[in-house]
This record gives sequence, structure tokens and C-alpha cells, in this order.
Amino acid sequence: MELDVVIDVVCPWCFVGKRQLEKAMRERPDAIKEVRYRPYQLGPDTPSGGVDRKTYYDKKFGENSEQLMVMRKHLHTAGETLGISFDFESECMIANTLDAHRLIRWSMSEGLQSKVAEGIMVRYFEESKYIGDHGLLREVAEEAGMDGELVSELLASERDVDHVKAEVANASRMGITGVPFFIFNGKHAVSGAQDASVLVNVIDQLGAQTAEQ
Repeated sequence: MELDVVIDVVCPWCFVGKRQLEKAMRERPDAIKEVRYRPYQLGPDTPSGGVDRKTYYDKKFGENSEQLMVMRKHLHTAGETLGISFDFESECMIANTLDAHRLIRWSMSEGLQSKVAEGIMVRYFEESKYIGDHGLLREVAEEAGMDGELVSELLASERDVDHVKAEVANASRMGITGVPFFIFNGKHAVSGAQDASVLVNVIDQLGAQTAEQ
């Protein structure tokens, strides 16, 4: 079967969801022949220079928000079981993720989407780096096996800006309001950072349905 995963790389639950998916795929290694990562933007109006993370969350939730502290505690707990070391305390800028999504799009043809998405999220969530920086994105691309010089040239252009924005708009038209969002075989949807066992169950059910046809 095929799987489309709609994500935004500044969404911590997308990082959790990606690791849960990888755990599920290790349990069912032959079930999914292709995973495609699709773009979503939680903050499409984020300025090109980014916004300070603490300022952003203080404005969204209020200073010293109990709701935010509880959510981050859940994320730390979930992350620990999946090998993610979330750092929400260091100073950090939240980027507009358009360029990061362009890079993930370009990596699809080489089968490197998972590595590129992983590299971006590790740098943001674990290292508190600014993922709007083209040099950082080139570094991620090269580590994944892409041509760094070509990536730099593409990032400096407007290549695929409209395509990424169109995909984000299409996700909204589909009714997607939160990520991660998993779409199996183009029609079976699972929303949220579900546990690997839930994804395995979906894979098994769809596999059984296919076998009956």
C-alpha cells in the first residue's frame, strides 16, 4: 500500500508521529511500498525572518501557561520512548516552513524524504536551530545524500513555491486542520500522532481488505 503523511516540520507531534510510523513499519516491513511526506503550514504567515519561539508561545497560550507546560510534559514523555530529546527551553526562532517543505519535496525523487524531514526536525526540536536558514537546509540535504550546490541554487530561486502553497491549500480543502495526518492508499485517513500499535492495526485491516478483493 501507499501512504501520504501530511506534516509541518515545526509541529512536535509530527516528529512523534513520524517516529511512531517508523516503529509501525518495522513491525510490518513489507506492507507499505511508498511513504510520501506532504506539506502543511501551521503558520503560513510567519515572517521570512522567523519569530522568537518564547514570544510566540507566550502570545498564543499566555505567559507561564499551565496548558503549554502540560503539553510539553506529554511531548517529553512521548519523545523519550521514541528516542527524541525535545528542547523547549533554549532560545530559538520559529521559521516559516515554506523552504523546508520545498526541500522535502525535492528529496522525493531520490527517495530521501524521510531522511530530510528527520534532519530538519532534529535540528529544530533537539538542537533549537533556525530551520529557515538556507545553509542549514543545504547541510541537511547533503547529509541525506542530495547535491548541496543544486539545493542552494534552488532555495535561492522561487522554484516550487507555488506548488507547495497549492498542496497546503489542498490539504485545507480536504478538511485537514491538524497534523500529522496519515492517508493510506489515497482514501483511508488517520489523524494525529497515533501510537505505532494503532498504525499497525490500520495496516493489517487494509491488508486484509485488499486480500479479500
